[in-house]
Amino acid sequence: MNCPLATARSRFKVGPVPEAFSQFRFPIPPLPGMTEPASAPVSAPISTDDVTPSSSAPDTLFPASGAVPIFRGVRRALAARGFVSMAEFRLASGRRADVLAIDDAGTVVIVEVKSGVPDFRSDQKWPEYQDWCDAFYFAVDDAFPTELIPDDCGLMVADAYGAEVLREAPERRLAPARRKTLILRAALTGAARLHRLEDPAFSQDRSAL
Repeated sequence: MNCPLATARSRFKVGPVPEAFSQFRFPIPPLPGMTEPASAPVSAPISTDDVTPSSSAPDTLFPASGAVPIFRGVRRALAARGFVSMAEFRLASGRRADVLAIDDAGTVVIVEVKSGVPDFRSDQKWPEYQDWCDAFYFAVDDAFPTELIPDDCGLMVADAYGAEVLREAPERRLAPARRKTLILRAALTGAARLHRLEDPAFSQDRSAL
């Protein structure tokens, strides 16, 4: 079965690998599913917290300091494979995915970033993300003991410059209705975030929404 990231990667040429961290990193130039459970919602109202521009971006848009290099490297690597991504994306279930990525074929990938072993062991919610993507990955740094990552999940090792996929994720195709809802939510969330960046002084009256 083809893996979404492996398939997308074939469309790109990769240049020379930098010396530092070369055993893990793809050289990335700087850039500005599981079967539907019967009880899982196909869609949910899109929260105005996600789509309403405000005068200041919420803190949840910015990853915790220890994970910043991993977030950056993962998103650069995804971009090189033809995926656009956003951090801290709220799903219709109410959970927030660390990184949600979508390519031009509508393939949805979720990456859960772990800054260390305590972060990984304290997280019990990650299996829920597998219901909302075609492929699910963990992303860690090179000091993380990778044998802790479950075999049924993809695995990336990243630093601030890029990421290497050490194990591909099994592909689980999303149901069409959920895929459509998820892509619409991502479009609205991305547009709202861009609006906040372009016009940080704007504040929309939420009472009308």
